[in-house]
Amino acid sequence: MSSPKVAELLREGAATLPGEDARHEAEQLLLHVLGVDRAWLFAHATAPVDDDARQRFELLLQRRAEGHPLAYLTGHRGFWTLDLQVNTATLIPRPETELLVEQALARLPADHMARVADLGTGSGAIALSIASERPLATVMATDLLGPTLAVAVKNAQAHGLDNVWFRRGHWYAALGADRFDMIASNPPYIAAGDPHLQQGDLRFEPPPALASGADGLDAIREIITGAPGHLVPGGWLLLEHGWDQGPAIRALLEQGGFTEVATVQDLEQRDRVTLGRLRGIS
Repeated sequence: MSSPKVAELLREGAATLPGEDARHEAEQLLLHVLGVDRAWLFAHATAPVDDDARQRFELLLQRRAEGHPLAYLTGHRGFWTLDLQVNTATLIPRPETELLVEQALARLPADHMARVADLGTGSGAIALSIASERPLATVMATDLLGPTLAVAVKNAQAHGLDNVWFRRGHWYAALGADRFDMIASNPPYIAAGDPHLQQGDLRFEPPPALASGADGLDAIREIITGAPGHLVPGGWLLLEHGWDQGPAIRALLEQGGFTEVATVQDLEQRDRVTLGRLRGIS
């Protein structure tokens, strides 16, 4: 029996996956298995695929059809300008989190030195994106779990970012007595009983990085309460959150001594990032 050709295998693979992205996802899985780029894939449409590669491709297709996230199957995900390693110890970086990076960069002049902390860094998406765009900044990335932090360290090394440091610990416990010009975080913010936790990619992502108490705001409350002890006067706190949490978080920031409090919406006109500036700037 002759080996299947690249185009044939891709067509058959796409037919086994549900949804509008079936063709794209089949491509990504085959690229991963063959270790080639997209240009090679189409330039060699009639190239034969050996039996070992075919079997690995079919196994990945089966797991994807069962719902396993594409990023976990390929081991990487694009975010901002970076290609990041991910695994089941980390959340999968999502495009909407790039809004948090945009808002952070808008408050960090490129020609100024600054100290930034990213709490709960996961794969390092926020910290590394800021560090790559602001080489004069010093970025401290923290996470509670060692295996998660190890992924972020590998990503920093892969992109040659030497202005990022890493510490392990629960929120501010990792920062000691240090103070920063900015603290940014994409903390867990889903309510513990939310049915979305049992749907889609969320089923496979680490639960402690997703849910936070009955209303989803436990971690955010803790971060806001502790921020004044770790920000310089006039320092910024930026938080990603759920679409319906903006009003509550604005109130928490105002009660916590922050000014210039605002919520920024994403491309779908949903509240996504709320931020504030610590009072006391001269």
